[in-house]
Amino acid sequence: MSTISLRMNKEEEKLIQEYAKANNVSISELFRSSVLEKIEDEIDLELYQQAMQEHMKHPEDISFEDMIKKLDVNA
Repeated sequence: MSTISLRMNKEEEKLIQEYAKANNVSISELFRSSVLEKIEDEIDLELYQQAMQEHMKHPEDISFEDMIKKLDVNA
């Protein structure tokens, strides 16, 4: 396992420590989960933007009922 160090001022450090304590997580876990969530959010946004671009090129609307029929789902 590797170690990453960060530089921050005293106010930021205190805020982070208090937030981690209030949420009953270590600072390491707080940073790890926050960074991974940020990465996942950016990937999701990129996929959304790609899907919207594709939709704009080839727009196709389908009703909920037609989608159920197309997927052969019993709703």
